[in-house]
Amino acid sequence: MVEVEMKFPIRDWADLVRKLAAWGGQERETVHEQDHYFNAPDRDFARTDEALRLRRAGSSNYLTYKGPKKDPETKTRLEAEVPFAPGHEPAQALTQLLEHLGYRPVAVVEKERQVLQVDKGGFSLSVCLDDVKKVGRFVELEILAPDDQVDSARRVMLAAANELGLDRSERRSYLQLLLANQQTS
Repeated sequence: MVEVEMKFPIRDWADLVRKLAAWGGQERETVHEQDHYFNAPDRDFARTDEALRLRRAGSSNYLTYKGPKKDPETKTRLEAEVPFAPGHEPAQALTQLLEHLGYRPVAVVEKERQVLQVDKGGFSLSVCLDDVKKVGRFVELEILAPDDQVDSARRVMLAAANELGLDRSERRSYLQLLLANQQTS
């Protein structure tokens, strides 16, 4: 699957939540996420625009690879995500495995995430309201689409952002924003 995503800084979620409710947005619970990022032994993911992360969402665990961005307007990229056994011990074991293979821990991004789902233009659009520790508050729009529907998903994404009044897209990842903030403090 290909992830079509856009992210926007936001201060007041109330107006956005009202618009999403009018779209029939189905609210899910808020979850605490910890994203543990790793760099490869054979290349620098910051230079190749890739990412490898271990996500801890509540007790759930996921290993995710994100490929380079494919266009200048959205954050469209290959995403491969594999869930694995829940809990702290499996996450620790996978971290040790990655480190034994030469992967180096980079940073941990922590956030409180509230997800709303809406149907838009034939796609399931995830709207994530993120309060990211040491970074700020953002809204992420995301569609997972098959390769042959990426252009349609991108059009739906851009139209949804416009309808929601979102106009200052942030292309940097939370990891990039966190590292930039650490350099300036």
